[in-house]
Amino acid sequence: MASLDFETEKSEFRDFYNTNQYLLESAKNSFISLVNALTSHAGSISISKIDGRVKDKEECIKKFNLKYRTELEKSSTAYIIRDHITDLIGLRIVCLYEDDIDKIFTCLSGHFAVLDKTDKIAQIENTEGSFGYKGLHLDLQLNESRKELPEYSAYSKFRFEIQIRTIIQDSWSVLDHKIKYKKSIPVGLKRRINTLAALFELADREFRQIRDSTIEEMEKAEISEEILTQETDASQTVQEHSRQPENGRFVSLNAFSFMKIAHHFFGGFEFEPHKVDGFTQEIIGLKPEMTRGKLNFFLRENISRVKSYQRDFEKANQNDKFNPYTIVRHCLYLGDKAAFSNLLTNVAKENFEVWLASNSQMPAAQI
Repeated sequence: MASLDFETEKSEFRDFYNTNQYLLESAKNSFISLVNALTSHAGSISISKIDGRVKDKEECIKKFNLKYRTELEKSSTAYIIRDHITDLIGLRIVCLYEDDIDKIFTCLSGHFAVLDKTDKIAQIENTEGSFGYKGLHLDLQLNESRKELPEYSAYSKFRFEIQIRTIIQDSWSVLDHKIKYKKSIPVGLKRRINTLAALFELADREFRQIRDSTIEEMEKAEISEEILTQETDASQTVQEHSRQPENGRFVSLNAFSFMKIAHHFFGGFEFEPHKVDGFTQEIIGLKPEMTRGKLNFFLRENISRVKSYQRDFEKANQNDKFNPYTIVRHCLYLGDKAAFSNLLTNVAKENFEVWLASNSQMPAAQI
């Protein structure tokens, strides 16, 4: 029952906390799982991590004492401490890009009751000369439809705070909390902190723009099957002495066109961008004039033969498996041994050459 007796209310809060500690931890874990599932299925949201905590009970009492007690007692308003601790359960979502924050808010607001919303991004940007970490803070509670589900009924009365930040904002928040006496430091030092905060903000913006520009490059690399077939056929006869397109018949290979071609031959394989990038550079390093048409030609002409070798090799070496990169290496080696000799180790080349000699009746692609 609410009162103005701080000692009584502290005791009541500690009893509540100790009695419900296991339930609070379970609620936190359940909310993390739910938020993770919702954002994962929302699509086009890049999440770095989702974590949470149950606030220490003494920290809760300290926060109430500093933030609410004086005004409540001054106005003779009876209180219950836990009613004023909105972040007893706290979650944090760290995403990659600033525009993911609005996407996450839209996703969560469709599944939770939004009790309060604090946009620290707008607060900082609209306050001249201020510094601090950005992010979106929400006070949430299960909505009515979800409260009725058996798996959430025990947590129906709990509200929780969720902080949504980018990786850059999250990094700045850690550093921001380490800056001591921010209200008392000299103006010159404040200017330096503001400069640093601006650099973090610039980094956030640049990461987003790099992502957008990368998507544009990927779209530019899109190629129809008809054009790719034309380039592939032309690559058999055109002397590739330049990395520039010649009469529109061939285009230099890059990571984006490699991905396009690889997905055609290995549709079920998840190609990681950083590995594709490195592998493409390895190919270009060995054959600078390599085109996307020539890559497609080497794969089209040689993949059946390489897969036959793969079956025989894996049957004899059950602990060694080929992945798509290994298959591509063998296809390129078979297509141009002079250029791509270093794509395979000496042992791999020796094994492949022995097999080729024993299976010479199978035709190979000619350059």
